[in-house]
Amino acid sequence: QVQLVESGGGSVQAGGSLRLSCSSSWTLPSKCMAWFRQAPGKEREGVAAIYTGDSSTNYADSVKGRFTISEDNAKNTVYLQMNSLKPEDTAVYYCAAGRSWLVAGTVCGSPSPNVIEYWGKGSLVTVSS
Repeated sequence: QVQLVESGGGSVQAGGSLRLSCSSSWTLPSKCMAWFRQAPGKEREGVAAIYTGDSSTNYADSVKGRFTISEDNAKNTVYLQMNSLKPEDTAVYYCAAGRSWLVAGTVCGSPSPNVIEYWGKGSLVTVSS
């Protein structure tokens, strides 16, 4: 049973930073790891993804330039560094994993829930104005 365990959520004022961590028990060497978020009343959306085969990354336009996804292969852990946070970033953030997919020539591009095999339980991020 693959487990994804998130940590690092919390509350912060607008303009602040948080880092989320996701520890994975899935030892498949080349896979897509992603972060999704879901705000109240909204659909779950992919915000960032990383292909562990070559560490290539991609981001949703709403977070590009502010969020950074990275990995530590030795620890089998993925991170999401979130800077310049805005109130609209408030959501439950989910770590997710799937076998690699290709969207418009980008490995792990535009992550959507239908390509995800494993989910973490979620971590709440609240950004106050």
